[in-house]
Amino acid sequence: MEVGFAPPVSGSWATPENMVHVARRAEQLGYHSLWTFQRLLVPADLGWSETYHSVQDPLITLAFLAAHTARIRLGVAVLNLPFLSPVVLAKQTGTLDILSGGRLDVGLGLGWSDEEYQATGASRHRRGPRAAEFLAVLRACWQDDVVAHRGEFYQIPPTRMEPKPVQRPHPPILLGGHAPAALRRAGRLADGWVSGSQADLKGIGEAIAIVKAAAAGAGRDPGSLRFVCRGAVRVRDPGPADREPLTGSLEQIRSDLGRLAAAGVTELFVDLNFDPEIGSPRADRQASLRRADEVLDALAPTR
Repeated sequence: MEVGFAPPVSGSWATPENMVHVARRAEQLGYHSLWTFQRLLVPADLGWSETYHSVQDPLITLAFLAAHTARIRLGVAVLNLPFLSPVVLAKQTGTLDILSGGRLDVGLGLGWSDEEYQATGASRHRRGPRAAEFLAVLRACWQDDVVAHRGEFYQIPPTRMEPKPVQRPHPPILLGGHAPAALRRAGRLADGWVSGSQADLKGIGEAIAIVKAAAAGAGRDPGSLRFVCRGAVRVRDPGPADREPLTGSLEQIRSDLGRLAAAGVTELFVDLNFDPEIGSPRADRQASLRRADEVLDALAPTR
């Protein structure tokens, strides 16, 4: 199982200096990847988790970190495709793949926030078919010399998009979501699945099995798929045997990694942004960075 790390993107510690510090340390320590996430806004009453109260843009953050790293892969988990144009996203991600030397992984989801749907003018109508068509357009823009598409949701006249991404045939696409329909969609259409911050990590093997079954049913090789887990790590005093995975002492958290690998996870990225002691606008940014350094050292793949 590959191990990645999430740079600071949420709360008080998400400063440019801290982002670069964490990204470079992760690369030096042998981590496989860096991962960001998207949150456009928050209700005026701040009723959501503090992790969502102040969040940097995921693609711009990855572009910034691409310039400060050389080897480590760069992933977003996830962009909500109903809020985006596939043509614009193809251009943005294609450029980022070029600028990073072919290091980009593109995670996509359907989103859950009514406020963000309303603010972006997105529709929930036929979200599944729209997502499938979105992926077809995205791949065409990345791959085809001439793109011409007339579908239910998107129409593109015969046009060309250049330059193409470095990765061929295109940057890997991972789909998020935990509903059975979303898991089956990932198996049929994507290069893998990425779990969210609220995923049941004790039952993640069952979700992976649904994705694999859908891939096999579509005539695809389930063994070729990637299964990426957002590891919402919370370092605390040692917990009981039935504690939530990735919450407890560093020793306990490290032992959880092996169990997740045995469940079928092919890559896990440690994400401290979802720890309320770190990913909050009220958190002490220096204390957050010290915790990140401690976790980086303790969970390093080369340790």
